[in-house]
Amino acid sequence: MRHNKKFNHLGRKAAHRGAMLSNMACSLIMHKRISTTLAKAKALRIYVEPLLTRAKEDTMANRRLVFSELKQKEVINELFSNVSEKIANRPGGYCRILRTGFRLGDAAEMCIIELVDYNENMLKDTKKAVKKTTRRAGAKKSAKAEEAPATEEAPKAE
Repeated sequence: MRHNKKFNHLGRKAAHRGAMLSNMACSLIMHKRISTTLAKAKALRIYVEPLLTRAKEDTMANRRLVFSELKQKEVINELFSNVSEKIANRPGGYCRILRTGFRLGDAAEMCIIELVDYNENMLKDTKKAVKKTTRRAGAKKSAKAEEAPATEEAPKAE
């Protein structure tokens, strides 16, 4: 019986799965975005988010605990210096999974997993809020109002 065995084994032995998730986590921290299959991305998100939570507090104990999982000094330095500053005020949910379609060879569902605070396109900017246009009669008046100053400026340019 499989009681309380909920995580995806990904068709690998425990050591292979652990090494793969560790390498994928290192790549995600260094590159901020990686492309993989959906099943691996979901397993990686469960694996890496507790490590990112540990990195928010820079203590020797937390560094050792994260190093025991990731095993790469450059990644640990990047995580505790740059990444931890970006995620300092975020209460959780550090990774985003974006589905990209299906792989040609075996039709596996592919996706991009990325760190949320590093994608500038997805961050909400209140400065760039565009006024919503409508197709009502009021919109025609504003369009005529915009044309009037343009006709006045045209003779001045000559």
